[in-house]
Amino acid sequence: MSDRPVTLAVIIGAHGVTGEVRLKLFTEDLKPYPALDAAGRTLTLKSIRPGPNGAVARFTEIPDRNTAEALRGTELTVPRSALPPLAEGEYYHADLIGLPCLSTEGETLGTVVLIENFGAGDVIEIERPDGKRFMVPMRLEAVPEWNNERLLIDTAFIA
Repeated sequence: MSDRPVTLAVIIGAHGVTGEVRLKLFTEDLKPYPALDAAGRTLTLKSIRPGPNGAVARFTEIPDRNTAEALRGTELTVPRSALPPLAEGEYYHADLIGLPCLSTEGETLGTVVLIENFGAGDVIEIERPDGKRFMVPMRLEAVPEWNNERLLIDTAFIA
């Protein structure tokens, strides 16, 4: 788990003609990660600033617009072990995706496939073995217990 790549941003296009890229960010701050993996290629962050739909960044290895445009759609990742430690009750979305879910009565529910945040907090989407999905708020009353092996879902929140 500690070496699993975690996506922090994706390149959504070029910005200007000097090799800057537009990024969609999945983290509040990319600066603590000066070296990012881009599909097996290391990119070194030189600068980053707010931009349209996310941020605009300059990487040492991207010298011009053509190189920047060729990287459109590339995910920028770091190993899970590079992320800061969490406080009690905190979690990274990447740690929850793929975990099995059980009801508080022991019923196998399915697997976490997605985490959304519509403004009032995280909502996890669980896919049942038959392919049907349902959503549960990631709050203590709905998910009273979780760890790196499974989530326990209160039966009152099961659809």
